[in-house]
Amino acid sequence: MAKNTVKNMAVVFGIFFIALGILGLIPGCAPGGMLFGAFQVNGAHNFLHLVTGIAALWTGIVSKAAAKAFFKVFGIVYVILALLGFLGGDGNMVLGMFSSNMADSWLHLITGVIALYFGFNKKK
Repeated sequence: MAKNTVKNMAVVFGIFFIALGILGLIPGCAPGGMLFGAFQVNGAHNFLHLVTGIAALWTGIVSKAAAKAFFKVFGIVYVILALLGFLGGDGNMVLGMFSSNMADSWLHLITGVIALYFGFNKKK
């Protein structure tokens, strides 16, 4: 694996989440609050994606240690959001702010687990 895998992945995550946050604000990409017709989003959810993306991009540029710290925190937060989404059921608000459905919860779980891998893997 490349020497800066964690930093590179943080940049990739950053670009991905910034794109999600922006696309969620475009009515044609999120008609009726459904991003790509599958993922339920609202203003708070889009804002969370933008903040996550900016943080990931910044840490990926700064240092390996910053990127690893980002992935640890991001992974834990997103796995918790996924679990809250699963417990709340399809179409319910998570923490009273973030619109969510099962597709969101599965995506949050998958990205959270991937982030934990990069955050806690000693070889990356």
